[in-house]
Amino acid sequence: MKRITLLLSILLSVQATFVFAQRTSVKALTNNAIRVQWRETDGAFKIEEVSVKKNGEWAMAMAPSGEYTLLYSETKPSTEAAETFEKITGGKFPEDAYHYQQTQWKESTTGVALNTAGQAFHFFPQTGAAKDNGLEFKSETDVATVTAHWQFDPRFPNDIMVTLTLNAKKKGFFSLATPTLATLPMEQMSWVSVPGYFQGNFVQKNFALAYAYGHGIPDRPVVYRERCASTLSPLVSSKDGITLSVIPEPGLARDPWVKDQIAQIDWHLGLSHRNRKAQLSPTIYYPVLGEEKSEMNAGESISYTFRYSLIAGDWFQATKHAAIDIYKFRETLALRQSKQALTDRIEKMHHYLIDPKTSLWNIEEFKGKQIGAQSYLGGVVGSDKDAMKNSDYGAMWMLANATKDPELIQKVLPPAENFKLVQQQTDAGFFKGAVEGQYYLAKKKKFVEEWGEVVEPIALTYYVMLDVGNMLLFEPDNAELKERLILGAERLLSWQREDGSFAVAYDRKTEQETFKDIQDVRPTFYGLIVAYRILKDEKYLKAAEKGAEWFMQNAVQTGAFLGVCGDARYAPDFATGQSAQALLDLFDLTQNKKYQDAAVTCAKIYTSSIYTHPIADHKPKTVNGINREDWEISQTGLSFEHGGIFGSATRHGPIQLASHAGLFIRIYQFTGEQLFADMARASAIGRDAFVDSKTSVASYYWNAMNRGAGPYPHHAWWQIGWITDYLLSEAALRSNGKVTFPRGFVTPKVGPHQTYGFAPGDVFGDKANLVIKEGFAVADSPSVDPIISKSTTRNTYYITLLNNSAQPTAFNLKIDNSKVAEGNATATMKWAETNQKAAISNIKLPAFGTRTLQINY
Repeated sequence: MKRITLLLSILLSVQATFVFAQRTSVKALTNNAIRVQWRETDGAFKIEEVSVKKNGEWAMAMAPSGEYTLLYSETKPSTEAAETFEKITGGKFPEDAYHYQQTQWKESTTGVALNTAGQAFHFFPQTGAAKDNGLEFKSETDVATVTAHWQFDPRFPNDIMVTLTLNAKKKGFFSLATPTLATLPMEQMSWVSVPGYFQGNFVQKNFALAYAYGHGIPDRPVVYRERCASTLSPLVSSKDGITLSVIPEPGLARDPWVKDQIAQIDWHLGLSHRNRKAQLSPTIYYPVLGEEKSEMNAGESISYTFRYSLIAGDWFQATKHAAIDIYKFRETLALRQSKQALTDRIEKMHHYLIDPKTSLWNIEEFKGKQIGAQSYLGGVVGSDKDAMKNSDYGAMWMLANATKDPELIQKVLPPAENFKLVQQQTDAGFFKGAVEGQYYLAKKKKFVEEWGEVVEPIALTYYVMLDVGNMLLFEPDNAELKERLILGAERLLSWQREDGSFAVAYDRKTEQETFKDIQDVRPTFYGLIVAYRILKDEKYLKAAEKGAEWFMQNAVQTGAFLGVCGDARYAPDFATGQSAQALLDLFDLTQNKKYQDAAVTCAKIYTSSIYTHPIADHKPKTVNGINREDWEISQTGLSFEHGGIFGSATRHGPIQLASHAGLFIRIYQFTGEQLFADMARASAIGRDAFVDSKTSVASYYWNAMNRGAGPYPHHAWWQIGWITDYLLSEAALRSNGKVTFPRGFVTPKVGPHQTYGFAPGDVFGDKANLVIKEGFAVADSPSVDPIISKSTTRNTYYITLLNNSAQPTAFNLKIDNSKVAEGNATATMKWAETNQKAAISNIKLPAFGTRTLQINY
């Protein structure tokens, strides 16, 4: 009897749904996850309900709409700026001095970008009918007929796929927006984002702050380009925990490298967080008005497909769905195969860096000292191609310590340390303890800042606290360095405001605060972490926590961050990822979980600085006459230097300097969030197409392909630094903590990678030092990276083998005992994991697996 009652109930339910969908005035799409219902009123089909299943109950999602928007222009819209804008403190934005940003700002303030160009036709469909397992709606306007077919994606029950078709009735330029499924009332907003451009939880009325910096949500319905959209998924989230995103079908956006040429700045797809009426509703525009495929004659048609994703979840869950499920990020990681081991790159870059000709190493006389640094041929105000700079002092000291190379120890480190000593201002006054500037101009014999006569508190954190702090980890008894660290720490302490924040910069001449239009939402407080860890004075920890509290409230919670590149007017950049590590380091010192939680949130936000499109594949392409497959040069998995409206990614694309890789492995290790591991590995593995075969130095910007260091020879140190951090983080993860090495401080400027090699690590219960012995252990597969360490108490070497491939790898290992042992020393080998005798031929490692070989002499 119960079975008959249940069957009758199911039949009645099916019948009700069928009747509901077939009534002429009502149309509906319903499954077990979402429900959308239209009602015909006065000859127009409007959406009257949008609901999502939440905790087993139906929840109304935002304010239903169903309105369509079509943009039309008889003539091609202007490519000139339509408006000018001012800083929140008054005055033109951006100032003329920022010449790198002028073109991008002009492009971003045209009528098309500001969404004021063309005539907007707003309408609701006039007809609707069931068709092809979905619903089809049709609309007539004066300039075009628009047809929309809606249906569920059977793979993803929270997605509705929509195909829009436009048939032109007259000649002109067209752009068809995705219909407004629902709008989010301002009072219900919890998070809004166009990933890669901005994210936040409040509306910013000052357009420059919102549009250029992402310090708040723009109050205009601006249309963003795909070139800096990291994940193609504009979204809005409500305080009820519901997120609506719009995701274009793969292949709709521009491919940054078409066959044999760059197409980074092509604009095929527009993305916005608002519809044309400025209501909060994620929207896509295709084609873009005035751009490719937008010009049509009467009788011509164009179609495109996208999907709505409506979930009872947050923005991070929505973004993951777009990246992983739709744009196949995890699957494309499996395509990556290295042609050169990362450890081999470190060894080759070692040779590059001890050759003054290749590394452009210079020795100059300044204030009675021999100072050493590498040439910097990028943009520096006042430079006559005579700028000099050092980058990663932690990596310099690590490489010297691990190799024991006299060329480094005797010829590089002493003048590099002198460079650091004379870089710091020691004269009495407001700037005592700060840096004179990042760069030394050899012809003018002076230190200067990157883009004007300013002094930044974060530059003090970077070029005194971090650099000197990392050197002191290796030289704890260096009294002069410790004195300099104290000078810097006291100056940073004096500049900290009562609320924990810092100024962005001070004018070098007047000593007055400058850049008052932007807040210092950067990890400036990290310098105080260094001070506490080295000097052990509680006042520095207290100040670091005060700085972190302000930062969490004003940056992490709001999604507003600032960058550290003066030539880009501090557009948000890799400092966001660095902030996550700063908070993790503070957690390590205090064990206060709020810092760890904030670090994870910050790292999640930083995933929006990493490209997840287009889908990498085996498509043949040509780069400077060299045949490549698409995955080899793919942007997918690479991060910005700075993105947004006027960052370098607009023209140059992402960078190869994957400083975040180690951080993301660490975040994955304690969260289990697979996206972090996938992103770390995608940035590090199989990037050989960007590596100069002569030097093993990777190019910085994506568009440089394999041109090598170019104007940035000092980047080789940063590359050694991030690769080491990544590999040792992977070793700790994959060995379940059996292979660990203590971490130092983050590097200045470019991200969160940290210093190693200053103290012994722990390798299967034995204290061991990190060493680099070129030629000692070489695998015949470039997917395998050997990490070498030596016991501090016995003549034992450990070789931790990492398979950096998504496929299992079988390989042979060549051991050259002469590199570490004298004469006829005998060696016994066993696997550290099992204590079983080891053979070094046909070693098999699973995907992203590891084993540690123990060799006793």
